[in-house]
Amino acid sequence: MTNTKGTTMPQIDDVELFGNAEDQRAYEDFCANQEAVEKFTLDKPALVCRWRMSNKKVPMLNRHIRALSERLVQGEPLTHNMLSWAKQHVEWSLAEGDYTAHDGVLMLVIDINGNAAMTVGEYEPLADTSAKALRARSAEARSEADETGVAPELLAAVNDGELAFVAPADECLCGTATLIEQLAQTKDIPVARVDIPAQLKGALFLVSDEHGVIPADDTDAAEVDAATVAFFADGYEKLRARR
Repeated sequence: MTNTKGTTMPQIDDVELFGNAEDQRAYEDFCANQEAVEKFTLDKPALVCRWRMSNKKVPMLNRHIRALSERLVQGEPLTHNMLSWAKQHVEWSLAEGDYTAHDGVLMLVIDINGNAAMTVGEYEPLADTSAKALRARSAEARSEADETGVAPELLAAVNDGELAFVAPADECLCGTATLIEQLAQTKDIPVARVDIPAQLKGALFLVSDEHGVIPADDTDAAEVDAATVAFFADGYEKLRARR
């Protein structure tokens, strides 16, 4: 799609930053194509944001940009110019881009020097949605938050009518989590935060900027609490599918 400053692209070995090998290859192909047009350098990735798309747009873009403004790269917040570049190129370049993954995943990659690029990959649903798998994903996201300040995925649960996120009280939530928090407020559902996953009870689910709301498929929860999680998932899908 597009990039900020730079010249030749080195091979990237951080597959875990991209989620899967296909996304990494798509990104490397993008960088290779840039070399035919202009010299483009991106160093080791320091931050990879993965935002779900719909019809060549990114729903909740303003929420994602607000969360991006709270993220750190090498201990420093992103510049106003970088945030403006990200928002403008998502709004303009996605609609005009020649790619097939119209409902795919936008990847914003920022390197250790503050340079950035965007590319689009196919969306792949989670193969394992067990409570164990969701807990593992949230643990990986928590490690990312330790470095960047914002977790792209959060473990959450509804128990006895109360919503709880696994996140520090003063941490900025990712874009999708702010939507779920707002949906809870519309139903007067209390929202709390807990320090460790083991404190969560009830209907367990993952909140993700890439995957949305993913209920654990093996939790034993009260029917009313499971219905609340379904309400969150439905609200997210309605917003994402809005044209």
